[in-house]
Amino acid sequence: MTERDVEGKALDLRLIRVISNSMKVLYASLECDIDSYGLSMETFRILEFLYNKGPHSIQIISDTFSIPSGSITSVVDKLEKKGFVERLPIPGDRRKTNVALTGEGRSYFDNIFPKHVQTISDNLSFATDEEKLELIHVLKKIGYGIKNREGHVKNDGVDSF
Repeated sequence: MTERDVEGKALDLRLIRVISNSMKVLYASLECDIDSYGLSMETFRILEFLYNKGPHSIQIISDTFSIPSGSITSVVDKLEKKGFVERLPIPGDRRKTNVALTGEGRSYFDNIFPKHVQTISDNLSFATDEEKLELIHVLKKIGYGIKNREGHVKNDGVDSF
């Protein structure tokens, strides 16, 4: 192994530590923000999904967030009790239901989501827009490179990064 190889590997190790530590700090800040609204990260993510993507079946929500079917039912039940979501029958399939935000849930999220977005913007304000675009480019390049090398590429047309 050459000195250049050793230096490259040391740089790789430093980069992975910096990425990991940065993400820990960022996500801790976001969790603190979400906690301030009396929501868990899981609940917030589901509400955000319904807020931005509209009604979806419990199965799709479960698959999207890798939440086991028994757990997702419990989470939806709790959100339903708070008045944030409702179950809507899917026409033509009596066995399945969609989960949708109620008027109260939409109003609640209309209030907290802009504040959460501001927290995200505040956290990322230390980088310029050009740096953010470059970081997006580099992280996508790494992510897709790993997926391609390991044969995990989905051809679903969805940009997963």
